[in-house]
Amino acid sequence: MEHHYEHFWLDPKFWVAVSFVIFVCLVAKLAWGKITEALDGRAARIRAELEEAARLRSEAEAMLRQAVADREAALAEAEAMIERAKQEAEQLGQTMAAEAEAAAQRRERMAMDRIAAAEAGAVTAVRQAAAEVAITAARAVLAEQLDATADGALIGKATADLPRALRAA
Repeated sequence: MEHHYEHFWLDPKFWVAVSFVIFVCLVAKLAWGKITEALDGRAARIRAELEEAARLRSEAEAMLRQAVADREAALAEAEAMIERAKQEAEQLGQTMAAEAEAAAQRRERMAMDRIAAAEAGAVTAVRQAAAEVAITAARAVLAEQLDATADGALIGKATADLPRALRAA
């Protein structure tokens, strides 16, 4: 059974609908404020993250430029070190060659000195052997040619010449 009201505003359904619309408007107003606040907060967070990302990107680019500069400096330093090492090796090679040459000359000089000493020793040994042979030959000749009379004459002559030889010395 349906009841008809004389005016629509007297109908409880009308007031329920009005209350529902007012309730929805109030809830929508409150919800709209919270939704916009949440969206604004999210937008601010995203903006902050974008700014942080831009800052990090600029720092990364600066670090990349620094790393490239450091790498180039390290390469230049390595090349300089290699060049210095080559020069030092060349100088060391020249020094070692000069020292080896000097050592070879010293060894040659020592060998020549040894050869000269051996020659001098050989010459002395030959002279001594020749002197011994001469003395032996002279003894043999004197023993054959001199007898006691000739021996006495030679001794007498030598003793007579002795004062003159002593004055000359």
